[in-house]
Amino acid sequence: MSDPVTRANRRETVGWGMALIAVAAALWGTDGLFRRGLALELPPATIVFWEHLILVAITFPALRRAWGIARNRFDRKDWGAMVLIGAGASATATALFTAAFRYGDPTTPLLLQKLQPVLAIIAAWLLLGERLRPRFGLFVAAALASAWLITFADPTQVSANRVTAGLLAAGAAALWGMGTVLGRHLTARLPATELTALRFGIGLPAAGILAFLDEGTAGLGIAASDFPTLLIIALVPGLIALNIYYRGLHTTPASLATLAELAFPLSAVTINYLAFGTTLTATQWVGVIALSGLLVVMSATVRSGGATAAGVEAPEPGVLHPAD
Repeated sequence: MSDPVTRANRRETVGWGMALIAVAAALWGTDGLFRRGLALELPPATIVFWEHLILVAITFPALRRAWGIARNRFDRKDWGAMVLIGAGASATATALFTAAFRYGDPTTPLLLQKLQPVLAIIAAWLLLGERLRPRFGLFVAAALASAWLITFADPTQVSANRVTAGLLAAGAAALWGMGTVLGRHLTARLPATELTALRFGIGLPAAGILAFLDEGTAGLGIAASDFPTLLIIALVPGLIALNIYYRGLHTTPASLATLAELAFPLSAVTINYLAFGTTLTATQWVGVIALSGLLVVMSATVRSGGATAAGVEAPEPGVLHPAD
């Protein structure tokens, strides 16, 4: 049994960890503040290309290390997973997320990213063979109902722009969820810093191809005045937030991390209200609260009864195979 001093130190460590996660989550909420203006001005693929170019330049030393490690440790399945992470979860997902800002308000695409944990479990079923029990269907149904309420200011009035924005944001959430699942597989092969750098390194040419297919060579160019905003996007809700998040996650139980991450929707709503005058309707607030509550319940259920209590049976990490 641990002594009172040890328990007090552990509580203090967890407290600081939760604070760091909350700060990181709040920084994620700033994304729409910067990305929406660029999305209305530049093609989404162009924004994503430059975002990746900046990130590759910053993480280049880690990228060189990652390449050397991966060449010795990766097999064909590992490289396939890495390409899906870089081209899918990094380049394509970010392009879909950016495009969503062109069709809707600056808050909805951010809030719909709270679907990621549920979509990640579905991706784990497809890619890692994690078995889903019937009770997980209840979580999925609740998540979809919450997403519907968040997407439409009036859930009885469906507009084409809102549908498009919702589908683009949900598509991004699904690809990012897939990236989380495949990343779990690859963490046994590559340290987190190098894995992140390799993700950006593979995402860069994929983003370049998307930009070229969308706009030709013009899709690779930007005005000098756009660069500061792109740099902020890459750093603030990007690298800085991610670094703070992982530092906090290292000492924080997953269930408490989920609570701390609620700073994300609160930050997004507050910032976008102050910057753009965007407000949520009563039904959208119901959706936000319901989806956030669902994630807290899922996390608490897993903590008390394991993954099977939440309707998931997980195989050993590091094994890639399709669902039966």
